[in-house]
Amino acid sequence: MSELSPPQITYSVADGVATVVIDHPAKRNAMTDTMWAALPPLLTGLATDPAVRTVVLTGAGETFCAGADISTLKAGAAQGLAVAAEEALAAFPKPTLAVVRGYCVGGGSQLAAACDLRFAAEGALFGVTPAKLGIVYPASSTRRLASLVGPATAKYLLFSGELIDTERALRSGFVDEVWAVAELDKRVAEFTRVLAARSQLTQAAAKEFAAGRTDRDAYWAEQARGSGDTAEGVAAFLERRAPDFTWTV
Repeated sequence: MSELSPPQITYSVADGVATVVIDHPAKRNAMTDTMWAALPPLLTGLATDPAVRTVVLTGAGETFCAGADISTLKAGAAQGLAVAAEEALAAFPKPTLAVVRGYCVGGGSQLAAACDLRFAAEGALFGVTPAKLGIVYPASSTRRLASLVGPATAKYLLFSGELIDTERALRSGFVDEVWAVAELDKRVAEFTRVLAARSQLTQAAAKEFAAGRTDRDAYWAEQARGSGDTAEGVAAFLERRAPDFTWTV
């Protein structure tokens, strides 16, 4: 997109991967109220699209997301919209991968933390900055951050608003992999092919269990019995071929 394009969330689907792009380059991809509001219905559509097996969230150009567009904070609705977008992303039933270049700050870190996994380019910077604005970070977002990086690092980020580099982000668990800028796209394409080839049944159940939904054992056991994915996986292993999993969310 060009610098003159309006602030928007765009997406494309290819080879089982939906690439969702935060597109507001004039302000380092800062999220406007309209952009926050656009994300939940977009995710709802992708969740039920059989052509989509995984989602990549990234930013246009060389920045992931510099947070919320400060000019929209005057309306008072931005935080509620941000939490709704974050929760929709966290609840998405298929694997989600944040691909981070440049700044991942404030609301950008909020969105990245809501994804299942985060891959970053060398030189990316991460920060959670409400203390710089006198904003109370939402309880759900704080718990998610603490679960991801641990209470001590969450407090460091929230208390100080300081930015951390990819080395510290990797060490703390905020990111899963760090790659040279020139290698990141290749690695993302390789890894999303792996995700798209795996069983959606396994992935969806694992997401719920990892989120603490241990009350769903019986539901997922029933899904597994009726899916055929287990039989297909075992047969493919024995026949030394790629499996063709058919269960869909």
